[in-house]
Amino acid sequence: MALLEGKIGLICGVANRHSIAWAVAQAWRDAGAALVFTYQDERHCRNVQELLAGLPHESVLCPCDVTNDADIDATYKVIAEKYGRLDFLLHSVAFAPRKALEGSFIQTSREDFCVTHDVSAYSLVALSRGAVPLMTSGGSMLSISYYGAEKVVPNYNVMGPAKASLEASVRYLACDLGPRNIRINCISAGPVSTLAARGIKGFQDILSQHAACAPLRRNVKAEEVGAAATFLVSDAASAITGQVLYVDCGYNVMGV
Repeated sequence: MALLEGKIGLICGVANRHSIAWAVAQAWRDAGAALVFTYQDERHCRNVQELLAGLPHESVLCPCDVTNDADIDATYKVIAEKYGRLDFLLHSVAFAPRKALEGSFIQTSREDFCVTHDVSAYSLVALSRGAVPLMTSGGSMLSISYYGAEKVVPNYNVMGPAKASLEASVRYLACDLGPRNIRINCISAGPVSTLAARGIKGFQDILSQHAACAPLRRNVKAEEVGAAATFLVSDAASAITGQVLYVDCGYNVMGV
């Protein structure tokens, strides 16, 4: 029996075939899960539709702007009507205005700071709150972070504090959700060449340095993040919650 056979999962954050969320979706699908996908706008809808057309089974697709509570409620209503429950959730959503990823962090405007934290961190809280009523027999939630939450990464700027907020939110949510037998964890992935990552100035230099310094002397592959994500939402990880798992070829252990 496949690891996630008969399970229902929600995937938030697929932008295109290079997205970490898409790698996780493929891994969950291969492990036997039925999946619901959200998309932000019509442009992303077309991208996701093209990807889903290549899957062997039909998937559900819902519009969902994670800054809009009505959209989140509507997504869970679709899941409730079609499946009656939800077993796991992937939150792979992050955004910062381009100007906030250029120049100095100290120049971040109040508006850009708030927008970045709303989309990249608070959305996890909002999505988790909506998922709880559907996880009647327990469940698992997962988010995606990056080392810039812990250490300074040039040009990552406001995304660093936002990811730090995300990781802290995972810990607090773990405490809230544990009595309901709902687990929540976070993967801190090494740099992957996604659409969002390519918006960071000097990203190719980050990739080069990571490969040169990581103990495995290479960059992480998106499918390796997908494999870790499959483990974390499976029953094999039933005693793991509130954790940040580094999937980065060991880069985070290096001091020099």
